[in-house]
Amino acid sequence: MPAGARPPHFVRSFERGLAVIRSFDAEHPARTLSEVADSCDLTRAAARRLLLTLADLGYVHQDGRLFRLTPRVLELGYSYLSSVTLPQIAEPHLEQLVAQVRESSSLCVLDGDDIVYVARVPTRRIMSATITVGTRFPAHLTSVGRVLMAHLPDAEIDDRLTRTQLRPLTDSTIVSAPALRAELGRVLRQGYAVVDQELEEGLRSVAAPVRGRDGEVVAAVNIAVPAGRNSVESIRRDLLPHLLATVARIDADLAVTGPARASSHGSGTHRSSSSPRSAVPRR
Repeated sequence: MPAGARPPHFVRSFERGLAVIRSFDAEHPARTLSEVADSCDLTRAAARRLLLTLADLGYVHQDGRLFRLTPRVLELGYSYLSSVTLPQIAEPHLEQLVAQVRESSSLCVLDGDDIVYVARVPTRRIMSATITVGTRFPAHLTSVGRVLMAHLPDAEIDDRLTRTQLRPLTDSTIVSAPALRAELGRVLRQGYAVVDQELEEGLRSVAAPVRGRDGEVVAAVNIAVPAGRNSVESIRRDLLPHLLATVARIDADLAVTGPARASSHGSGTHRSSSSPRSAVPRR
């Protein structure tokens, strides 16, 4: 099938309807018809039909010229979360970890070229975090993403690095495909990833893999910390042991009660640990 071509079963109108829903976000909670059309590359007539259909179904509310999503949209994500036991298994362990280290912790899976937060326990601080379940970031810029990418087959890693735009978000961002490939190899060998202010200035994070019953990586857990309070050395010394102990407990629970595979569909995160291979502000 030619690049960009769609299979015969593909329903383009459904794709456009989902694009309309995704056009609303924290920065654009309300949009006009023209804004939706421009954001989704639709004609005004097509955007209007889709918005009104979503309104009829209860997913969109119209207030004069502005359209907003309704809470009913949460049902779409809840169907996924309620069918996967991994977040429920992991959350008590994340709560224990946060109580120990007094920093926020999250469980993420790989979805396409992004990581998606499926469970999160924020630290209790005056400055509250803005990340919630469902938040997405480019996988290659995050510690959880690098853990998940490091366990992919070599061919898939190469394909991802070929298509990913390695743009510098900070002075520390890795923008060379060979350098990122080498970093993924290091992550695989050492069993964890540390990202030092590559996604945003002032943010450091460390992540380790979570494995399903079959021993393959299905998710990753991170601890995110302000760079001003935590050096890379102190992260490895003080936080990493607690993180590794936490994922070991999650692994043990998954081995008994959890799904063998719990990552997002189409993510390709499943890879046996014994398989050979070569090598803003949000918090």
